Amino acid sequence: MMASPVTGALRQTGSLFALVLDTMRALPRRPFQTKEFIQQCWFIASVTIVPTALVSIPFGAVIALQLGTLTRQLGAQSFTGAASVLAVIREASPIVTALLIAGAGGSAICADLGSRKIREEIDAMEVLGISPIQRLVVPRVLAAMVVSLLLNGLVSVVGVAGGYFFNVIIQGGTPGAYIASFTALAQLADLWTSEIKAVIFGFIAAVVASYKGLTAGGGPKGVGDAVNQSVVITFMFLFVVNFVVSAIYFQVVPQKI
Repeated sequence: MMASPVTGALRQTGSLFALVLDTMRALPRRPFQTKEFIQQCWFIASVTIVPTALVSIPFGAVIALQLGTLTRQLGAQSFTGAASVLAVIREASPIVTALLIAGAGGSAICADLGSRKIREEIDAMEVLGISPIQRLVVPRVLAAMVVSLLLNGLVSVVGVAGGYFFNVIIQGGTPGAYIASFTALAQLADLWTSEIKAVIFGFIAAVVASYKGLTAGGGPKGVGDAVNQSVVITFMFLFVVNFVVSAIYFQVVPQKI
């Protein structure tokens, strides 16, 4: 008797959260795979730094142009800097980081683990008493979290610089008012929240990619399908988690007036 789609979805969700718990339990275990961690950090950074920087420029430019036009229509040009920079730091920066980590880094993680799975390397490690989660998943999850944290800072800087250029140079805004409004309304909690979002997004992207890779089957076609599914599932999780974290932030952190 074939299982219903709902039963299959529930089983997949349960297996994913079981992997999350196993990964968190394996984090403090020793020996730590330092070499694998460094290699994964370098690999994920090498495939995401340039695309992230290039994507963050139009993100910051679009936000600055849209908000610059809106504030001019409302007669509130003095708040253009605050609105643009806060939008980049609070929302655009972690979202861009998450999309690149999931699309580039996560797909590579899934393809790597999936190819190991269909070559039966994962089964061989389990037969030898080696935990694939501690040996392969934990270094990749930590690498994705670290790279996400650093990329979020890069996107924030590039996005703010791009927004400043397009608002001041293209739209003829006032540099002093742009900077003054930002410093008057922004607070350190905005940056911390953005970094926390990036770390959570990196964790989600790496865990989902690892799960789909470890459960891949059906040869190379199955690995390709697993990569596509991991990216889609990660995007869905990211937008939901982003909404939840933003809602908690606005409830907990008092906003400047």
